[in-house]
Parts: sequence; structure tokens; C-alpha cells
Amino acid sequence: MSQLLFRKLSSRNNNVLTHKSCRLFSTSRPYLTLGTRVKEVLPGGCKISDVLVFDPAEEELVTFTDKTVDKELMDEEMVGASHGWGFFSSRHDRSVRITDLFNPLASKSNPTVITLPRLTALPPNQIEEVCNVAMTTSSPHLEDCVVAIKFSGNQLSLCMPGRDLEWTNILTPPNCLENSNLMYSKRDKKFYLPAPGGKYLFSYHLHSKEEDIPEVQEVVYRGHPELDQSEWELLSSCTRTEYLVESPCGERFLIKWYALGFYSSVLKGVYHTTKRFMVFREEETTEGSIMCYTEDIGDMCIFLSKSEAFSVPASSCVGLKPNSIYHIGRGLGFYDLSTGNPHEYLAPDGAPTVLTLPYWLPPYFT
Repeated sequence: MSQLLFRKLSSRNNNVLTHKSCRLFSTSRPYLTLGTRVKEVLPGGCKISDVLVFDPAEEELVTFTDKTVDKELMDEEMVGASHGWGFFSSRHDRSVRITDLFNPLASKSNPTVITLPRLTALPPNQIEEVCNVAMTTSSPHLEDCVVAIKFSGNQLSLCMPGRDLEWTNILTPPNCLENSNLMYSKRDKKFYLPAPGGKYLFSYHLHSKEEDIPEVQEVVYRGHPELDQSEWELLSSCTRTEYLVESPCGERFLIKWYALGFYSSVLKGVYHTTKRFMVFREEETTEGSIMCYTEDIGDMCIFLSKSEAFSVPASSCVGLKPNSIYHIGRGLGFYDLSTGNPHEYLAPDGAPTVLTLPYWLPPYFT
């Protein structure tokens, strides 16, 4: 499970970060999951807990109080999120459950928990580590919903909640998609996996079978930022991760995230700081589809984490910065595309020092 430390508060910083309990409205904000704080253990094994999330617009900790955590989730860990639904899995028996525990508009006393078939591995692949998950609909209750899990390695697993008795396990092409980030395109009705470097896009249909070969699309780029030689050399020393994101209106972006690693004595391991994002907007031309470099995505904000990437109009949530990328995994903060300036979040009062459930969740609607 990825872990990340909030940057410590500094006395030289004048920003005041506050803590508040959530007031529920018909819609909510994008949130970052921080975890739960147990308040009471019930006789049946369930727990009454406060759910902790981070509000990036207000830069504050928000608490959803007195949520009932089902006993089935006690020994499971969160492995991903899509459309605001959390995916939990048990290392003991590889069971998978989907829950709306982090939804501020869901029932406090009886959150939804949907059990999926147990995971099975395609030899010799491992299913211990999940890259990310994706879901085709806003709710797993919908009849045509398909959920997908991309594992670290060459396995992609598909399942229709409430209908399939087992997962469809697909062996992805070797040595090219081991750590690729999965996304679902509502426009194309396909699951996409960008290859390292973003040179190719691999796609699978919703009802792909074990033996199916993915469609492969070569990505053609146009334009790059104007950087001097030293800046390109710095980027060449960074780790790079590619994401494919689709806006609510169907506009598609390919994002390259550059982060520089260094050893942290606090984390006792390698820590990364974000150096640059490059964004390419897909445009249709007479020559076909082309990814064109841009530093202007308008009113949109893009959210990147181990959950399925998504975008939100900044105008829909006061406090969000337009034309920005909000990120966690290699640093926590947002990046202003127009200026190229990164902003690192400080730790709000009451936040856990180590994040074990670092997933962005989109706004919820009644």
C-alpha cells in the first residue's frame, strides 16, 4: 500500500488550515481519503468510526462522523476507487468488496457493501499488488456495470457485479503494461491502458474474454514545451508515469507526470517530488487522432492517484484552481499548468501523518 507523509506545518506559513465536520448538501466536493478513526466496537463486530477526508479546495480536514464500518471490511485493505466507490480486498482469501463508505451522502448506519467473486491468479502472475481499478458506471448496482482491476504484472480482471460468478482473467502483453494505469472511456466503451512512454494505447472491450488480444493504437504527438538542455536532462533523470483521462464531455487527455526521487530519512526510503506535468489533448485531424501539447485545459481540474483518474470543472467547486492537476503518490499537491508552479499541501490539524488510503474521490450527487 502506498504511503505518503503530509508536509509538516511551518510557522513561517500564514495559511490557516482548519478542521470541521461535514455538512451534507445535494452535491459534494472532490475529496482525498485519509482513513478512519474507530470510536466504538459494536457487539456484532461492526465498528462506529469517523471517516477522514481532505478537502483540496479549502485545504482542510473534513470528518464524516459516526459511520458504521461493516465487519467484513475489518481485515481487508482498500486497493482502489472508481466513481467514489472504494474497492477492498482480503489478502487471506482474495475476496473483493465494493462499498460507499466514503460517500458523505450515503447511509451512516448501513453503508452499501457489495461482495464480488474471489480473485484468482493467472500463472505465473501475482495478484498481491493492485495498480488501480476502473468501473464503467457510476454505481455497481446498474445492470450493465463492469468493474476491472489491473494488477502489477500482466493480469487484467473483469467482472459484472451481481451477475458473474467468477472473474474473467486476461493476460496482457508481456513487458509493456506491468504498471500501466487503467481507465474506462465512456465515449468509446472500452478500457484503456497506456504503455510506458505513452507511445501506444492498448484497449479492451467490456466483455473481453481470456484469449482476446487487445487493440493497439500508436500515439502520434504534436508539440512539446520549450525547455533548455538542463531542464530536459533533469526530466530524463525523473520517473515518468502516464495517465489517460476523459472529461465529462468526452474530451481526452494524455498526461505525463515527471517526479524526481531522493532518499528520505523520515520515510526510510525513496521519496518523490513532482517536477513537471506534460498534458496532451487529443484532436481529430484528417491524418487521424493526434495528441497535441497544451498548457491550457481551461476550467478543468484533473485528479491523479491510484484511483481511476477523473476531471472536474473548477467552477463547480469554489476553491479549486482551474487549469490544474491535483495529485498524490509522488508528492501531494496541485500543479498549475499555466505557470508550471507546483503547490505542496501542508498537513491540516488532526490529519494522520502517514496516509494508507490515498485515493481521490470525485464529487457525489444525490
